Amino acid sequence: MDIVYFMKVLLGGLLAFMGSASFFLFFSPRTVVLQNQTGAVSAQAVNLPSVPEATTTSDLSETKKNGSGDIANQAQLPNPPQIAKAIYITGWSAGSYNKMTSLINLIEARGLNAVVIDIKDYSGYVSYAMDVPEVKASGADKELRIIRPNELIKRLHDKNIYVIGRVTVFQDPIFAKAHPELALKDKNTGKLWVDNHKLAWLDAAGQPTWDYIISIAKDALNRGFDEINFDYIRFASDGNLGAISFPFWDEKTAKHLVIKKFFAYLREQLPDAKLSADLFGLATFDTWDDLGIGQVIEDAYQYFDYVSPMVYPSHYAAGTLNYKNPADHPYEIIKYSMDRALERLTASNKKQITNGSTSSPQGSSSTSTSTPVTTINPPFRAKLRPWLQVFDLGAVYTPAMIAEEIRASDDAFASSSSKYGGWLLWDPANNYKNFK
Repeated sequence: MDIVYFMKVLLGGLLAFMGSASFFLFFSPRTVVLQNQTGAVSAQAVNLPSVPEATTTSDLSETKKNGSGDIANQAQLPNPPQIAKAIYITGWSAGSYNKMTSLINLIEARGLNAVVIDIKDYSGYVSYAMDVPEVKASGADKELRIIRPNELIKRLHDKNIYVIGRVTVFQDPIFAKAHPELALKDKNTGKLWVDNHKLAWLDAAGQPTWDYIISIAKDALNRGFDEINFDYIRFASDGNLGAISFPFWDEKTAKHLVIKKFFAYLREQLPDAKLSADLFGLATFDTWDDLGIGQVIEDAYQYFDYVSPMVYPSHYAAGTLNYKNPADHPYEIIKYSMDRALERLTASNKKQITNGSTSSPQGSSSTSTSTPVTTINPPFRAKLRPWLQVFDLGAVYTPAMIAEEIRASDDAFASSSSKYGGWLLWDPANNYKNFK
């Protein structure tokens, strides 16, 4: 391995930390007041530790190849699990036969049944070569991690493992550079606006960006991915937010309405696909605004099959539920968050809309009268499936603490199992050494 390639691998693994774990973590400080507790809670950004990935090579079987070196597209799993028990896997790990062997052994030993694999991560690079013109034109396929994705899907499906493809959405330095007309600009410099991690963002209101994301999702679904998981479905949250110039958003329409319109567009374009959305953990009990980033959990309930709040205890500010260090209390933090999320899903499903009018029959001498007509919304298809913390941050996450997280998630749905979609474990290094 030459030194340039090695450094790319090392950097790729290091920055893998800025995925779903940082999704909740890196947003601008703001003061919120939690329901059912006293005092204010200030959400604070912290830095994640560095744990680089080690390998990117793949030595999958060379049999049954097609012209591209891969096997044919796969059918989706015929009997997907009702309760998913999954681990997150980076594109780098997924592209390594030996690493996947280790992870599959873990999955079988621990009774898991699903994986979440990066299709497009925080960097904007896609994990495998796609038949998507805009991917090729933008250079998003210049750092491939998975050489034969169809073989990988088959390998997992042969073990009856449900395969979820993760796509970061509005944080995308590659597509922003290729299409600056779709990206956030800095009012002061006229250049691409970047956040505190020097990463560029796309305007959440831009339909061309929506179409780009959908084209990637369709490619993955056609290959046999069973579900698409969308992350970074929000407005930017850290950096000099006041300097942002938006090419599409009018800065008057509520942010959550912009994000909701994107949700609706996803479902319209992918009507039969299994879709899931990652949200900040605070979205489970924030009922007073959209966190300043456009995330309202009810909006996600309306359009997704699964909603995955990132309820990592280390990412809750000191004082949450009166705990000095929430990371030391995984059961209590997760149970509270998922209780609130379930309450809101239940309330949304029971919500009634009163509207309409009735008039006297034609020719009657009676005057028209308006009488409320009550209709009931059909129940949302959404189930809740939280992301749980496996990495060490705020506390050393022992096997016992991880077990407490899972118990909290299970307990929250003890009387509402029909709305429970399972749980997802996040370790950015994909070691899962503490999950035993």
